[in-house]
Amino acid sequence: MMQDIFTLIQKEWKEVVFRREAGRQSWISLVILIGLVGIYLPYMSGADWLQNPTALFTWAWVPLFMTNGMIADAFAGERERHTLETLLATRLSDTAILLGKIAASVLYAWITSLVCALVGAITVNVMFPTGGLQFYHTGMFFGGIVAVLLIAILISSIGVFVSLKASTVRQAYQKLSLSIMAIWFIPFILLQSFPDKMQTLLVRIAPMLDQNLPYILAGIFGLLVVADAIMLLLAKKRFKRTRLILE
Repeated sequence: MMQDIFTLIQKEWKEVVFRREAGRQSWISLVILIGLVGIYLPYMSGADWLQNPTALFTWAWVPLFMTNGMIADAFAGERERHTLETLLATRLSDTAILLGKIAASVLYAWITSLVCALVGAITVNVMFPTGGLQFYHTGMFFGGIVAVLLIAILISSIGVFVSLKASTVRQAYQKLSLSIMAIWFIPFILLQSFPDKMQTLLVRIAPMLDQNLPYILAGIFGLLVVADAIMLLLAKKRFKRTRLILE
């Protein structure tokens, strides 16, 4: 099965990232993202970029946006290009097809995030030299790449449901983008609407949250692992070759 999944990953990257008609746009978007997260933000933050845990939230944006296009194309693109029937007629199992599609999206986002992080470290060393090599705090770096991986799996698993139902890639992309924007921005909107007393309380407990940050992050990672497992199981249950053929 691993060979089948790897074959499907190659197929997805070739069709979505490197195909002639969309390849230039994909690379331009990639360069812009790396320039923003890997160069501009670290330059504006200075050496603090490598030590401030809030940089982890910036890393979390990358899989939110990088998984959209590829996972939206996963099945809606096959349907739009009239290649879905051909894919379903192969010897590949349902599990291999599903995991291959998700893995292609996850690895694309994860590798992009890692490149952004490394470029960010290079930017800080070049623009703010201290006479020695500067790099992220070990826990922050590995915590960041694990968080990116878990978020990418979650978004890609959710995207499977959207792509399976959409008739076109644009429709799937728009629905998934709106869903992610709602999930990402609603907490901030709610926070702004809290009563003044509630906001004052949050400001008071902020130092306590900072002191217990490792435990809080561990709890968040645990919730993400559970959410990933649930969404993967639901996606596996939803993806049935016979159902897609009938549709």
